[in-house]
Amino acid sequence: MRAASFIAAVLRRAADGLLKFLAWIGEEPIGGYRPEAHYMRGPGPAWRAKHLGH
Repeated sequence: MRAASFIAAVLRRAADGLLKFLAWIGEEPIGGYRPEAHYMRGPGPAWRAKHLGH
């Protein structure tokens, strides 16, 4: 009986830790894909100055 009680306590602590971890992850939603953050809009002023001689 003592071993079963110990195992139950360990499982309760593990479940509590898992739930706390999942709650922590859930605080910040995982951002979706935003195409505007991942595409280039073309060469900028530094590239133009270097390559076009402006």
